[in-house]
Amino acid sequence: MGLLRRIGLKGFASAARSLDMAPTVVTRATAELDAHHGARLLHRTTRSLALTDVGATYLEQALRVLADLRDADVQAGASSTQP
Repeated sequence: MGLLRRIGLKGFASAARSLDMAPTVVTRATAELDAHHGARLLHRTTRSLALTDVGATYLEQALRVLADLRDADVQAGASSTQP
C-alpha cells in the first residue's frame, strides 16, 4: 500500500471523494480495468487496499506516460510563437 499512500489513495471511498465520484463508480471502473487486462491490479478487502505486482507495474508505467505527456506539453508550449 506504500505507493498508493504516496499518491494519496487510502481506499476506494477516498479516491472517489478526490475525484468527486460515487464509490461505486470507482469500484466499477477498477473492475472493468481488471477485466480489460485479465488480471487483478489491486488486492481489496473491506479493511485494506494493496497493489498486486501487476498493478504496481501498471501504475509505474502509467505514471511515466503521464510524466512524458506533461513534458511534451511543456516543450510544445516553450517552442510555440504567438499566432
